[in-house]
Amino acid sequence: MSTPLIEIKNMDVAYQKQLVLSNVTLSVFDHDFIGIIGPNGGGKTSLIKAILGLLKPVKGSIKHSLKRSEFGYLPQGSKVDESFPITVKEVIASGLEHGLKLGFGTARNRQSKVEQALETVGLEALHSRSIGELSGGELQRTMLARAIISSPRLLVLDEPDTHVDNLFETELYALLKELNKNITILLVSHDIGIISPYIKSIACVNRDLHYHASNEINEEQLKVYNCPIEIIAHGPVPHRVIKEHIH
Repeated sequence: MSTPLIEIKNMDVAYQKQLVLSNVTLSVFDHDFIGIIGPNGGGKTSLIKAILGLLKPVKGSIKHSLKRSEFGYLPQGSKVDESFPITVKEVIASGLEHGLKLGFGTARNRQSKVEQALETVGLEALHSRSIGELSGGELQRTMLARAIISSPRLLVLDEPDTHVDNLFETELYALLKELNKNITILLVSHDIGIISPYIKSIACVNRDLHYHASNEINEEQLKVYNCPIEIIAHGPVPHRVIKEHIH
């Protein structure tokens, strides 16, 4: 078996001495596409921060076979100052702030990377638009392009569909599935129903972590994994399956 990009063993993470993750073990390999699910406050974002090196374990270990420049990150609810005079192209190019180290130091190379990222997320026609004029979906496309412009080996996304419309949500996951051909992806989501066709496996996080080596999961498995979330089926009319009520 190949060497994991990320290897977590028996990891505890705490905020101000309060344990938020307990005895977590997870291995992430090339071309994985892992959906990270769980209840609010269950530790999903803490897991991501530990993987990114923003939180240090209080117990156990987390090892990377990646350089810092090989991480791409799209945080939850990407916020920008809409009044700041910066264009879509300039925001995306800011993802190359370490361009000299990455080999994109020349103006021609940087321009080429920006154009490639614009094309990947379908924003070529908006490259000169001010960031304050974008819709929620267009802004997320811009921030995703910024996250992938340096050709990362691992892309981490924390609920990237927050505050976007349903059309962009579907397009986003289709794009991530295409990116997964070359990039390993960790995706935090509150909605297993919509991400299941795109991901390859599932990590259920509710203080501890249970890994499910498939993109299909049922209510009974969620109970076993201590992952109290709802499964919502998506189709022409989104619907929730509700058990029979006995009066």
